[in-house]
Amino acid sequence: MKIVFKDSFLNRLENQIDYIAQDSPARARKFKNDLISRIKEIPNNPFRYRKSIYFNSDDIRDLIFKGYTVVFRITEDRIEIFGFVKYQNSPTD
Repeated sequence: MKIVFKDSFLNRLENQIDYIAQDSPARARKFKNDLISRIKEIPNNPFRYRKSIYFNSDDIRDLIFKGYTVVFRITEDRIEIFGFVKYQNSPTD
């Protein structure tokens, strides 16, 4: 199964990486590498992650990572990573 990163996710992730890097560039790199490693595990068993609290669909799931929520959609042939949230009401705001 292919993983597709949507612009909404990439923009939010880069903003957070930039914020962390202000304090510690090394910590920012580690955070990004660890998160991407976790995301790459999703295709192994995508339905093991909780049903999203932001959407009413069995195909949209939440991966929790260090207090952040990565929201993704499961389709027949790919995983679409589109949300990256911390303390917000919606993953796309």
